[in-house]
Amino acid sequence: MAKEITGFVKLQVKGGQANPAPPVGPALGSKGINIMEFCKQFNARTQDKMGKVVPVVITVYSDKSFDFVIKTAPAAVQLMEAAKIQKGSKESNRSKVGKVTWQQIEAIAKDKLPDMNCFTLESAMKMVAGTARSLGLNIEGDAPWKN
Repeated sequence: MAKEITGFVKLQVKGGQANPAPPVGPALGSKGINIMEFCKQFNARTQDKMGKVVPVVITVYSDKSFDFVIKTAPAAVQLMEAAKIQKGSKESNRSKVGKVTWQQIEAIAKDKLPDMNCFTLESAMKMVAGTARSLGLNIEGDAPWKN
């Protein structure tokens, strides 16, 4: 017989650095999950992503056990790494803070495609380009589909 799901918890934690402090502790403690057990498992599975922001979706079952799925890093974080900036623009329509190329956007879209709600690489690239614009990044070159 399958376990009964009582809820989901979505968190963004730095890879390999989960600890019982907020935001992890309070979010999991309210659901009755063993916080240290989650931290050990999460840190073991994210050793290769040390220090990078990693979204995780935790499924909580009625017997207080849990499973979790690790997602790819947010597009905004990947774009800031590609543009080598610390944070986005306060006024993204007026002041630009960096540049990315369509090749970088394509690489990020390919990485994010399994976690996105689109079917083609072109639509994923358009979504990532929109995130780049809202961060205040200029996109260099012509879009590949405009050729």
